[in-house]
Amino acid sequence: MLDVHRLRVFRSVVASGSIGAAAANLGYTPSAVSQHVSALQRETGLKLLARHGRGIRPTAAGHALAAQADGVLERLGEAEAMVADLRAGRTGLLSVAYFASVGSAWLPDVVRTVTTEFPGVRLDLELAEHIPDKTEDRADLQVVVANAEFAAGSGFTAHHLLDDPYVAVLPRSHRFADRDEIELAELADESWVDNDFARGWCRRNLLEACTAAGFSPTFRVEAHDYPTAVAFVEAGIGMTVLPELGAVNLPPATVAVPVVRPTPVRSIYAVLQDAVAHTPPAIAALDALRQAAVASRAAVVAA
Repeated sequence: MLDVHRLRVFRSVVASGSIGAAAANLGYTPSAVSQHVSALQRETGLKLLARHGRGIRPTAAGHALAAQADGVLERLGEAEAMVADLRAGRTGLLSVAYFASVGSAWLPDVVRTVTTEFPGVRLDLELAEHIPDKTEDRADLQVVVANAEFAAGSGFTAHHLLDDPYVAVLPRSHRFADRDEIELAELADESWVDNDFARGWCRRNLLEACTAAGFSPTFRVEAHDYPTAVAFVEAGIGMTVLPELGAVNLPPATVAVPVVRPTPVRSIYAVLQDAVAHTPPAIAALDALRQAAVASRAAVVAA
């Protein structure tokens, strides 16, 4: 493999017309330039320069190598510029996975932040309720729900965003609507509206809490997501229990009441691949997620 530095020195000799001129242009001594050219000739097995009068000139092989070097050095310069852009976050790809209930709430802010600060970066967004088993299938950044003992796995770091307790969403006419809190067991005989068609971690977390309270809920109707479940509650079909963040913008005819003894809680994390954790776009995306989590919590408190 040719030594790129020697190739640069040789190209300077050809362009400058002499070893002395090349040395002056490069800031080297003439002896150092001569050594680099001699090493390149040994490396290639070719005679690249020949004496001409009191100076030197490229041989036919030297002319051919110099012409080829132009393209090599140009492509190398492009590669170095690309590396600099990638390091600075001016270009590249960042993959982001998220679960449904934070998609509309948090992702617009994240996408706006990254695309504004780094317009050359392409975002690859994916809806994913679970972390893939294979490391190579995982996104650079994934927003996940889990318990407090969650471990991100080798090569990834979990950044805690917030803890989200569950609430019961009831019609305002419900007998529990004016309560400050409801014991989960008090809801055992209610008509439940299911709100997690995907049967994900959030639903399992709720069912485990119900089991701990001594009952298994009877679902009267199944909804595909939180907004649909809340609409069913507004229509008087039943009640639903969901994470507090899913109950921020409730219809006027409904109310959210915290459930206790036990209180199901989902913890939300941003799982970041260590290999990209130092890159500006990943740092900006993580910071935007943190700000979105803070804003969501503030909206819950205000409500």
